[in-house]
Amino acid sequence: MDRRDFIKRGSLALAGAGLAGPYISRAQGKLRIGYIPLTDCASVVMAKELGLYKKYSVDVDVSKEASWPNVRDKLLNGELKASHCLFSMPFSVYTGIGGPAGKIMPIAMIINFNGQAITLSQKDFGGKVGFREISKVKAIVDGLKGAGKNVTFAMTFPGGTHDIWLRYWLGACGINPNKDVRVIPIPPPQMVANMRVGNMDGYCVGEPWNEVAVREGVGFTHLATQDLWKDHPEKALVFNQEFFSKNVEEVKAIMKAVLEASRWLDDLKNRKEASKVIARYVNAKAEDIETRLLGVYHLGKGLGEHKYKDDYMLFFKNGEVNLPKYSYGVFFLAQYRRWGMVKQAPDYLGISKKLIAKPLFLQVAKEMNISVKDDDMKPLRGFIDNVVFDPNKPEESIKAYKVREV
Repeated sequence: MDRRDFIKRGSLALAGAGLAGPYISRAQGKLRIGYIPLTDCASVVMAKELGLYKKYSVDVDVSKEASWPNVRDKLLNGELKASHCLFSMPFSVYTGIGGPAGKIMPIAMIINFNGQAITLSQKDFGGKVGFREISKVKAIVDGLKGAGKNVTFAMTFPGGTHDIWLRYWLGACGINPNKDVRVIPIPPPQMVANMRVGNMDGYCVGEPWNEVAVREGVGFTHLATQDLWKDHPEKALVFNQEFFSKNVEEVKAIMKAVLEASRWLDDLKNRKEASKVIARYVNAKAEDIETRLLGVYHLGKGLGEHKYKDDYMLFFKNGEVNLPKYSYGVFFLAQYRRWGMVKQAPDYLGISKKLIAKPLFLQVAKEMNISVKDDDMKPLRGFIDNVVFDPNKPEESIKAYKVREV
């Protein structure tokens, strides 16, 4: 199937899923929406490929960005009107961990659950620890340190989702990320190359860069992030604050286009075709994207493969994925508090309501006849350490973690 037929077929499949609004006049020309070369940029780029931005009368260019700090800076200065973004980046920036404190980057919706992974170096960990064997990790790290090695793990942005998943995993392994190892930021496409030359011993990143490490024999998949927390929020559609506040109809149109793309992507029959398109945007092999997008993980040398049945990368799930919950914001703020990244207890719910545009999302979902159950602020479960996190009592919930700074 060529690209023209693919787009035509996708557009026909989506016809009737939601009615486009009236033409939206705009003086500033094309709107730039950013993305980082990761598989989970899918809904943002497929909305372009399927003609959905055009359907909703917004003239959009999608812009490949080099790093998450690059996305942050361009969202703040307005060069990007919106972007595929780490869900927790706005919280990291607002609290001053990963940007100018107090700056607001509105979160309009979540665009995927799950689908990241912890990759460990074949050189340092290969043959010593298997899939999900977290009980063995600390002894290996202690042994490496005893041999004089400065054990280093990488993530993609301070306070971002990958940073928090990495820290959560280390904590579950009995390792304090602040004291026992070194944690550094590296852009996603540079992870494999840095592991190959020995700059780090493990990393947390999105796909396809875990699959690429496996294929090249550099690293192996120790676990996926859905093993840390089943159906966790991952990337979000985040806006420039000024554009968001002054152009509500255009914001809603963009959200509708991305929501339709999300629904299309959650039909597994479409994922093989989507993988080929995403590969062009990400500059990776389609097969490196396709397998994990379908829930099949080749783990690495000697570990075989694992098939996720219902908790692979999700984009829609009848709108459940896309609802931006305040409880998620409270969770990330609590992890910052847990690791001493913020010194005092923040206004957990107040900050979450300031950054998360849940009322607007619910309005958009209603206009698209998507019935979303709003069960926000219920206890969060499904974590690898069996902790139940109560967003109504974040300070008490932090005390349940055996490894913490506070």
